[in-house]
Amino acid sequence: MSRLKRIIAGSATAAGLVFLLSHWPGARWPQSGFDYVVKPQPLAMRGGDPYVRALMRTISASESNVSRPYSVLYGGEDAGNLSDHPDLCVKIVNGPNVNNCTTAAGRYQMLTTTWYEMAQRYHPDPSQFLFWHSYSFEPEFQDAVVYAWLSDSEAWGTDIPELLRQGRLQEVLKLLSGTWTSLGYGIEDNSMTGSLSAVYQEMLQEELRTAS
Repeated sequence: MSRLKRIIAGSATAAGLVFLLSHWPGARWPQSGFDYVVKPQPLAMRGGDPYVRALMRTISASESNVSRPYSVLYGGEDAGNLSDHPDLCVKIVNGPNVNNCTTAAGRYQMLTTTWYEMAQRYHPDPSQFLFWHSYSFEPEFQDAVVYAWLSDSEAWGTDIPELLRQGRLQEVLKLLSGTWTSLGYGIEDNSMTGSLSAVYQEMLQEELRTAS
């Protein structure tokens, strides 16, 4: 059994379940079994740097570890239509922002404002009618926008793909924790936070095998 599978199996305990439901932004009561504790799915997008792809899957392991990550809202409901960002403000029930609401949605739990800011920069296929632009939130476009963002050294002030190649994952997670707060250096750790290094290593091996 791989280390990642042991992590997932180990979380399926009574204590783990309580922790998940109280700390995991994407947690929800399962319909059967522990279907919100899942191995990060392959990306919808094709191609790209395997190191960045592995990082994206690691982010989603912490932010949207559910069976349908691309359409999940904060709290676990399914958004349904992904022709645009759902832009639904869901009440936060725990943590430092309790009683506020959040529009976090999709595999990378992007806020509406963040999505539109990044989509304007990186979306590969925006729609336009007169002066109005729209940005599909379909899975491949969520991936494309986040992939381009993570690959943009100007956006982060450093070359994230190169840091990953050098094995400096924790430095990358710390850099990203201001955006994705469950990565170990932010304000909302959850039950997956401490296992992200192991998750990343397993995702990286998969991505390297696929790339080769």
